[in-house]
Amino acid sequence: MNPILHKNTSRGLADHGWLVSRHTFSFANYYDPQRTNFGLLRVINDDIVKPTMGFGTHPHENMEIVSIPLSGSLRHQDSMGNKHIIAAGEVQIMSAGSGLTHSEYNNSDQEDVNFLQIWVFPKKKDIEPRYGQLRFESVDRINRFQTLVSPIRSDNTIWINQDAWFAMADIQAGKEIRYEKQMKGNGVYLFLIEGDVAVNDFFLKRRDGLGIEKGDTIKVLAETDAQLLVIEVPMT
Repeated sequence: MNPILHKNTSRGLADHGWLVSRHTFSFANYYDPQRTNFGLLRVINDDIVKPTMGFGTHPHENMEIVSIPLSGSLRHQDSMGNKHIIAAGEVQIMSAGSGLTHSEYNNSDQEDVNFLQIWVFPKKKDIEPRYGQLRFESVDRINRFQTLVSPIRSDNTIWINQDAWFAMADIQAGKEIRYEKQMKGNGVYLFLIEGDVAVNDFFLKRRDGLGIEKGDTIKVLAETDAQLLVIEVPMT
């Protein structure tokens, strides 16, 4: 598979007033047969939710669901008994497994919350549902990749029921860093949160995405200060 470039402006758009969501891959009423997934990465939704509004209680099963607040905070409640606030700087995961219900609301009555909702197909189906949440210090990702999500159980990362890794880097203008693939045969999807970067022979701007299957090392050069999310997943 050749590298796949998804420009910011090519994403699907759902504007419900209380929610503005941009979809990298087909989701809800947005469908593009060429953009249903990248390997086992199924969804990247870039959601902005108005104050006090949110997603009412709804079900999921057999999906790994990762939420990354970029600004503001979310109020979470689920059928496992969890009640938490998830703020920018934290990462949340739900292994939906055999089934759960949950709700997510903007925790503020004054400011929007912007968060990424990312779905990955699970390695094992019908496991007992599981919740995880962890804070990450931004100083630990300056000009280097900070692992957020991993299939290896650790106190320093969030566990995922898949051979997948999520990593983030805050790269200063002019700096070059490299991402080394964790598992042979995996693909890597790069989602540029902020800034401008050059990745191999591609130039990415804010909210562009790039899927790369071949090669074990990816070079990233920051043209401006940038924040980059990398999602490494099995391709089958």
